[in-house]
Amino acid sequence: MFAKIVSATITGFDAVPVQVETDISGGLPGMTLVGLPDTSITESKERIRAAMKNSKCPLPAGKITVNLAPADLRKEGSGLDLAVAASILVANRLIPAVKVEGLVFVGELSLNGEIRHTRGILPIALMACQQKLKGIVIPKSNCDEALVVPGIEVFAFATLEDMLGAFSEDSTPPPPLRGAKPKEAEAGIASFSHVDLEAIKGQNFARRALEIAAAAGHNLLLAGPPGAGKTLLARALPTILPPLSFEEALDVTRIYSIKGLLPPGSGLIRSRPFRDPHHTISDIAMIGGGRQPTPGEVSLAHHGVLFLDELPEFPKTVIEVLREPLTTGQVTISRANQTSIFPASFMFVAAMNPCPCGFSTDPVKQCICTARQQQQYRQKLSGPLLDRIDLHIHVPRLLPEELIDKKPGESSEKVRQRVEKARKLQSDRNQKHGIMLNSQIPSRKLGEICALCSDATRLLLAAARKFGLSARGYDKVIRVARTIADLEGKQNIQPAHVAEALQFRTQDIFARND
Repeated sequence: MFAKIVSATITGFDAVPVQVETDISGGLPGMTLVGLPDTSITESKERIRAAMKNSKCPLPAGKITVNLAPADLRKEGSGLDLAVAASILVANRLIPAVKVEGLVFVGELSLNGEIRHTRGILPIALMACQQKLKGIVIPKSNCDEALVVPGIEVFAFATLEDMLGAFSEDSTPPPPLRGAKPKEAEAGIASFSHVDLEAIKGQNFARRALEIAAAAGHNLLLAGPPGAGKTLLARALPTILPPLSFEEALDVTRIYSIKGLLPPGSGLIRSRPFRDPHHTISDIAMIGGGRQPTPGEVSLAHHGVLFLDELPEFPKTVIEVLREPLTTGQVTISRANQTSIFPASFMFVAAMNPCPCGFSTDPVKQCICTARQQQQYRQKLSGPLLDRIDLHIHVPRLLPEELIDKKPGESSEKVRQRVEKARKLQSDRNQKHGIMLNSQIPSRKLGEICALCSDATRLLLAAARKFGLSARGYDKVIRVARTIADLEGKQNIQPAHVAEALQFRTQDIFARND
């Protein structure tokens, strides 16, 4: 007796179809799994045996051989449990093959026959849709996740016994789940809540920088003494960012599904990710990797914010691996048998003290660091990395008058309205070039998209000579000036826009600001 069931496994950022072929023949009872399974799949024999016994469908007497094709592709994870069990039921003629034709089976089995929440359902559902397969059979707790994919039939079950009852010969298969509005999920929100801008006192210069950064996805570095409000400003940034579009939400949800960070019952992620890793993180955890590559923090922050607090405290290897995603918006991880590409287009926001003690720029407290300590501290940040950050902001100590001022600042809602208006202008102008935000404009397109008047050009050239701007720095000033012009609704970049952009670029965040 022979049966074939379609399943899938995750390889990098994509789902790959797997043919689960089962043959039942005479001989000593037992089950053999072949086709490059990993340990979790090899151990599934015991899970499947117990799950089928407790679901009133014991394993058939005889030798069971299960092949996972293609045989040269390494399979990992417990998501193949349901497909193997279904193929055994079909081979044993408890489920007619015609009823499961064109369906993809994915799910982990528990010993009592429960079908458990499984990671990677969304990319598998997308793969099934692209392959024009009929539908997908998944755990009930993953239902909302699969429903975000249009054009695919979803069959969700809580137990193996329920699935057997639905597809058995004498039963009528249940109608697929369609049209339901899936629940939304939150992405990358830590134990703290986001901060509304109106709760932040003073810091008008830094607030302006946040608005410019949010309007076009520019990278931002906040430097200042302890307690000035750097971390608070960074945590307020997500509140002025527009919600994810459907395509962006699909990308973000897909990454979190692959990583296994979607809780049971959650669907499409609509909030922009905010990732805040600790400074003890490794370079692999930051960039992604492993024997079978999985997304890292830079990919989990895709279409959102990656915030590194106390930037110089991170290992230099961790900081330097950020160069590629900051430049290309993606990460390429190569292994001996495969190469995986993960998206990593994010806003990079970092906060730091100007020196080890934190008070070298403070007009009130005296710095106790030696010149050598300050030099070693600054050397932790390489020039190429700082050159990739668009806005360098000095965040000074708050004045006593600002601390006791009870008048609230401008709310995040008002700032977000201006940000959304500026992003709409960018989208209308840049979409014919295949880009959305000013921060994504390639250098070869700057002259066409970012038109400077003659006075603005002369000002920028003079600043480039005086401050020794690199080619990358020169281009970033133009992009930031274009964003400032968009916030004001101006078609062309004026000298005032270039002057403000230069303020954010040429400021020495390590210099004393009395």
